[in-house]
Order: sequence, then structure tokens, then C-alpha cells
Amino acid sequence: MSKIRDLLDLLNAEDYVYIQTHDFPDHDAVSSAYGLQHLLKSCGIVSYMIYEGEIYHYNLLGLIARLEISIAPASLSLQTIRKADKIIVVDGCKGNSNVTSLGGNVSAVIDHHESAPPKDIRFTDIRVDYGACSTIIFSYYHELEMRIPSSVATALMVGLLVDTALMTRSVSGADIEAYTSLYSISDVKLVNSILRNRLRKENLTVYREAIDRVRIQDRFAFCYLPSGCEEYLLGIIGDFFLSLTEVDFTVLCARNNDKVSLSLRSEAEQWNAAQIAGELLKGIGFGGGHSEMAGGRVEDFRNFNEEEIFIRTLQILSSSK
Repeated sequence: MSKIRDLLDLLNAEDYVYIQTHDFPDHDAVSSAYGLQHLLKSCGIVSYMIYEGEIYHYNLLGLIARLEISIAPASLSLQTIRKADKIIVVDGCKGNSNVTSLGGNVSAVIDHHESAPPKDIRFTDIRVDYGACSTIIFSYYHELEMRIPSSVATALMVGLLVDTALMTRSVSGADIEAYTSLYSISDVKLVNSILRNRLRKENLTVYREAIDRVRIQDRFAFCYLPSGCEEYLLGIIGDFFLSLTEVDFTVLCARNNDKVSLSLRSEAEQWNAAQIAGELLKGIGFGGGHSEMAGGRVEDFRNFNEEEIFIRTLQILSSSK
């Protein structure tokens, strides 16, 4: 059965259709939305890409500019979202803490995270074995035997490679197939440029602080940054610590205003980052993601205790050996 044909059956040219990413979208979310928007347009359906929060990734803003991707905060959308307007959530799920309700009719969810969509959603396509949502969008083009333009292929390549850490994390056969097909039609020079230029000079200060504050014990690296750190950068620094031969699991935390952001990374099969994030934040926040990478947030920094999180993580890891 063709999933994309089922989705197209829900839509028509008269609908106002919005493609909503998760809040504070990353490369995979934006690329998936862009790829889906072009596919729908080719089928005669106009859609608008929207999100809540901000886009923090420096190189993602560069990709959006280079490919002229039309995506905007929901508050700045050219159209006012009405109750009957159809919303397709990509790289996230209605009801998740990182997907803000925008008042429209969420008709579809396309995601690769572990999630439980409400039963009233008419179309769901959740593939937790896929390394990137971009791969799901690629599969739709394949099902329709539709040509993928170079700009869309370039975006999907970036989304795929970022979410799989350059095809080293949570890679499925479908991701490999997508990579092989997209490589020949994407702008590989642009893809490589986007992937290489992830940081700015001012980020080095945060790196220095993280190196000074990191605690490593029993193959676990922990770091709390009370002076703050953008969430995307927490993940990058977490991957940096994970590259140490003595480390298989990382938890990085940063106070950002009145909240505390967490980023988890795992290279050990027995340590599921998403499950551990949920355990650590039970009662004080929320967390989720994948077995190899996850994130979370404590809504009130007064409920966060650095030492308690460090000790609790060590206990969870020890019990899961």
C-alpha cells in the first residue's frame, strides 16, 4: 500500500495546507518539510511551511538561504490558521511537548521518533527504524516514481546526514538507499559545505567551559553549563565527548533563562538515550528521542539539581549493564 497516495487522498487543491515542523526545527525537520512541500505542489496542492520557536542552527539558516526555502514562524505566516485548515506535522507528533498546537486540524503525522499519535489523526506514517524523516519523504517520491529536483535532493541529503551523524547512527537499509539515490542528484559541494560549517567563533568559549567542567566516570561523561548553551550546540559538544575512547554515554545540561536543556548521546546498545531521558526527567520535565540520541527540558530550573542528575544517571547506567 502506498502511504503517500493515502496522504494525497486526504488533500485537495482547495484546502489550506500547512506543514508544521517540531518547535525549534533542525535540519531534518526543515528538509523534510521542504521535500514534502515540493511533492505536494507537483500534485497540485499548495502548502505553507511553519514552525514555533526559533531556528538556532547557523548552517541550517545558510541552507535555507541558499535553497530559498520558504519557511516562517507560525506567527508570521502569510495566512491566518483557521480551525478547518489542514496541518501535516513532520519530524514530530501532535501531543508531543515540542509540537505546539496551532489551532488548525492536524490531519497527518510523518515522523521517525518513538511517538503515540492521537487516534483522531487520519493519516500517520511513523517509522522508528529510519534514521531520518528525510528518508520517509524520499520514499514518497520513489513510490510515486517522481523526479526529485536537485534542490530538494540537496536538502534531504543534509537532513539525512545530520540526523544519522554522517551515516553512523541509527542507519537503516532505507537510509542507505536514500543516500545512494540522492547523492547523484544533489549539490554535493553545498551539502559538504553545510555539514562542515556548524560552528561560529563565539562557540569556542562554550567548548572551553564544557571541557573545563566535564566529569567522566564509568564510561559516562556529564557536564552542566550554568551560564547557558544553545540546545543544538549541546548535541554537538555531546558528540565531541562521545568521540573519546573512554566515553560511551553523555549527558550535557545547560541553564537557558528559567529552563534547563538536556542532550543525551549513547554508543552502548544497553543504554537507550530516549528511555534514560524519560527516567531522569520524570516529574520535573520531559524528554525523548532515539536510542542513540535524545533531548529534554526542565521547565523550571529550580527543579534541577546537577548532582542529583549526575548520580541518578550513574545509577541507571549501572543497573542497565
